[in-house]
Amino acid sequence: MSHTPHELAEEFPDKVAAMSALKQSDAHFAKLADEYHEVNRAVHRAETNVEPIEELAEVDLRKKRSALKDEIWGILAKA
Repeated sequence: MSHTPHELAEEFPDKVAAMSALKQSDAHFAKLADEYHEVNRAVHRAETNVEPIEELAEVDLRKKRSALKDEIWGILAKA
């Protein structure tokens, strides 16, 4: 298990400009990006034991992060 945060800019380095533009022009994309950031931070805090949570709750957070990332990628791939 990696304890590095999975920031969107690191996940999609070639899409940084597109993400920035979409955050300004697409409210839905901006909301998804904000939600991803919040969930990602919660996962990272749980993984590093800054804010430990039950294992199942951590797994659920990772699944939510993955689903958000997939939805974000779907929008980026069309942009």
